[in-house]
Order: sequence, then C-alpha cells, then structure tokens
Amino acid sequence: EVTLVESGGGSVQAGGSLTLSCVASGYMGSTYCMAWFRQVAGKEREGVAYMHSTGSLKYADSVKGQGRFTVSRDVANTLYLQMNSLKPEDSATYYCAAEPLPELLDGEPPSGCSPGPASELRYWGQGTQVTVSS
Repeated sequence: EVTLVESGGGSVQAGGSLTLSCVASGYMGSTYCMAWFRQVAGKEREGVAYMHSTGSLKYADSVKGQGRFTVSRDVANTLYLQMNSLKPEDSATYYCAAEPLPELLDGEPPSGCSPGPASELRYWGQGTQVTVSS
C-alpha cells in the first residue's frame, strides 16, 4: 500500500512563498507518476504538476509559464512544490497523488504522467491547506 503525506501548507500574504512536501512510502515500482493537485471547495480537483519517475515534469496549463511554481523530488521519494509570488487565487487544499506505471522498455520515452483528471491517479494524500490573503 502506498501512503502519501503532505505538509508545508499555511497562511501567507499575497506575494509570499510556501514549499509543500509530499513523503511517499510503500512500493510503487520503479516507474510511477507523482503529481500535485489543488482543490477549492465546491470545485473539481485540478492538476498542478506531474512528475514521472524518470524526472520528466509537466505543468498544468493553469500554472505553466508563470514561473511561480516549481516541482522537484529528492532521492527519498519526497515530492516538493515550491510556490512563489502567491496570489489569493492560489488558495486551495493541495494534494499529492501517485500512480504506479508500467515498466519502461529500453529507450522508451516516459508516458502516462501528464495533465489529466484526478481519477487517473490511485493514491492520494490527505491534503494540506494553503491560504493566501490579499
């Protein structure tokens, strides 16, 4: 069983920064996808960023190109989401998610870890609240 535990949320003023962490435990195999999602009450959970186990990283259109969100991962399978220049509209509950993927063949490009619906990922953390005040 895979367990994901997020931390790092909090309340900041607009323009501030937060770094969220997601510690993954349990066996996901050598090929997997880890992602950050966020959800505002009453709205659908939306993807923020997706990182394949190969390191391939994709950002959702909602944050891509802004340069405010950066995802990284350490060797201990902790996924980070660094958020800078936060805006009130970034306020949400942020979730970490993971999905084991089929093993890649030699030379095969990473796949199966791209912006898409939350239903495509099997494992979820409990979420961490981010509140940005104006």
